[in-house]
Amino acid sequence: MPLIRRLPKRGFNNARHATVWIPVNLEVLNQFEDGARVDVQALKKAGLANGLASGIKILARGELTKKLTVCAHAFSASAKAKIEEKGGTCEVVAVRPAKPVS
Repeated sequence: MPLIRRLPKRGFNNARHATVWIPVNLEVLNQFEDGARVDVQALKKAGLANGLASGIKILARGELTKKLTVCAHAFSASAKAKIEEKGGTCEVVAVRPAKPVS
């Protein structure tokens, strides 16, 4: 077998430094009560944001029918517009720094 195939492959990899988001669609936020504050802990408790990631991103799929205060790490522009259209507010929470890979 050639030497180049026997040597371990090392070096820079962009996947180590990528920001990974947990996507949450607007249509699933309708399960919360009108006027509720939906934050990261509430999303995890409801089972909508499970897994390891840098943060939670709210996406605009579906329609929102309630006025909510949503706290997340990121929002799509159309999701933010739909939330504010219903009278709700969007609060951006700081993103956790990525763990260094050893």
